[in-house]
Amino acid sequence: MGERVSKSIKNAEVNLLFYFLTLFLSFFSRKVFLSNLGAEFIGLQGTLSNILGYMNLAELGIGSCISFFLFKPLQSNNRLEINEIMSVFGYLYRCIGYIILSVGIFISLFFPLIFHNDELPLFIIYFSFLSILGSSLIGYFINYRQILLSADQKGYLVAIYFQSANMIRIALQIWLAIRFKNLYIWVATEFLFSLIGCIVLNWRINKEYPWLKTDKKAGKQLLKKYPTILTNTRQIFIHKIKDFILNKSDELFVFAFVSLKMVAYYGNYTMIVAKVGQIFSSILDSTYAGVGNLVAEGNKQNTMKVFWELMTIRHFVAGFLCFSIFHFIEPFISTWLGPEYILSHNILILLCIHIYISTSRGVIDMYNHSHGLYADVWSAWTELGINVVITIIAGFYLGITGILLGKIVSTLLIIVLWKPYYLFHSGFHESIYTYWRGAIRNYTVSIISFIIAHYSLTLIPIKYNSGFLSLTFYCSVGLIIYLAINFLLISLFCKGANDCRRRINNIIQEKKK
Repeated sequence: MGERVSKSIKNAEVNLLFYFLTLFLSFFSRKVFLSNLGAEFIGLQGTLSNILGYMNLAELGIGSCISFFLFKPLQSNNRLEINEIMSVFGYLYRCIGYIILSVGIFISLFFPLIFHNDELPLFIIYFSFLSILGSSLIGYFINYRQILLSADQKGYLVAIYFQSANMIRIALQIWLAIRFKNLYIWVATEFLFSLIGCIVLNWRINKEYPWLKTDKKAGKQLLKKYPTILTNTRQIFIHKIKDFILNKSDELFVFAFVSLKMVAYYGNYTMIVAKVGQIFSSILDSTYAGVGNLVAEGNKQNTMKVFWELMTIRHFVAGFLCFSIFHFIEPFISTWLGPEYILSHNILILLCIHIYISTSRGVIDMYNHSHGLYADVWSAWTELGINVVITIIAGFYLGITGILLGKIVSTLLIIVLWKPYYLFHSGFHESIYTYWRGAIRNYTVSIISFIIAHYSLTLIPIKYNSGFLSLTFYCSVGLIIYLAINFLLISLFCKGANDCRRRINNIIQEKKK
């Protein structure tokens, strides 16, 4: 097993492990915190975190840009260039940190007006905000060097230290909340563990890269040596801000064109989709740095081979998610919350189409990033414009169905059609027909697998509305049918399937040794 594959697997394993551990802990802790600290305080923490999330928009683009510039020197072990790029990164992050600090102080001046109807003391509001702000600024002023671990396919180290500290913090906060029910102790613990996590992670970075020496002051001068960093950052920023707006606008549009009640109903669907999708993204996204390292090597044949392997995997996951959500989300919501929470079937169909596009696009995005292809800023504005225009028009007449239509039409034109062309023309320097000859097979296999499995499942007389046990049995039978059909068709028709199967077999054999 190659080192690149080994690191990707380790990243995926660690991410998946902590996903399930934190998933359980987060549900349990939320109930404890609500019971012992009060819904108003927990709501305050969510509100302050959202405020900081909008302030962090200033960062969008810099981290992605720097990781791209680190791939090549890491591959060639050029320590001088790595130190220079990290110095530039440190300088830029320090500037962003000062901006966020200034904006945070400015916004906090209006807290007496923003929170004038809340029963919580103003002091705890300021104390909470400064704690959250301080934790964020630690990342900008001190913890920025962790990006080197991620670019070097050692993101599992970041996950281990941060997630371990996070789990210990939550466990301690649960005990403190039950024992003392004190808001100030809870907030102080939050900030203290951010500081401890930073110290421990930086110790590990120094151990991993004893030669790493960053100079933020020199970073300002080194920007002249790397002028494309700022150019790429501006380009990436536009793409990121577009994604941020589109991802955050759903609930706003549902509220504007439908009702506040439907925000909650639609939110049930999106919450389930997000939780299920996160399981797979924690595995699939672990290959990001590995692809960057692969492209930096310059071996085109190997690059294309891995591309088609990843395409097969992404489309398999996309098809699996669509089949699962289409058949199981309605009976799950009906069993969990009640049949009155079920939305129109048209909404479910459009949601599945959007999920397929969003999941399968990952490989194209990954390779575009690894080639530094962000100059098509027009496509970001076009996607945003198409989405907003169609959403406003269709949303007014069709509600949630129209909102989803806006997403699907904009992503079909830009994500499905333009982005692959941009990659093959400017990255791979290959004909776009090469892409579509392989991609059409993936789409066709997913559609045929869905249709056959769907009709096969309808022929089986299984009642799934008598509780979670019967629902679990129904889901298991449906997934077995779909996976059997999909695996067979992928093996027979999908480009890269045989290479992917051989790679998985090699990995399994290596694991057994």
